[in-house]
Amino acid sequence: MFKQVSLPSAEQQKTVLISVDGREIGVPVGQSLATALLGAGFVPFRHTAVSGAPRAPLCLMGVCFDCLVEVDGAQNVQSCMIEVREGMRVRLPSGARRAGDVA
Repeated sequence: MFKQVSLPSAEQQKTVLISVDGREIGVPVGQSLATALLGAGFVPFRHTAVSGAPRAPLCLMGVCFDCLVEVDGAQNVQSCMIEVREGMRVRLPSGARRAGDVA
């Protein structure tokens, strides 16, 4: 037989505060950064350097690289591959990087 598992209610689930482009949002502990950003309505995450086409997570498993963001000053972080943590500072990229840009 299967054991019935009850999920915590929204009131019981712990959250962390992260900052996205200067806006603080509360997200559930254990969530990937990509799903947290999608859930908060941050779409697209970035635009391509050449055509300016909008990009957002596609695979959510680290293969497509369409979810790249800046996290705590580190550029080109795959947001689907990291878990949110308290105080995380996220910046959604805008425009192409130039040679010599520093993280």
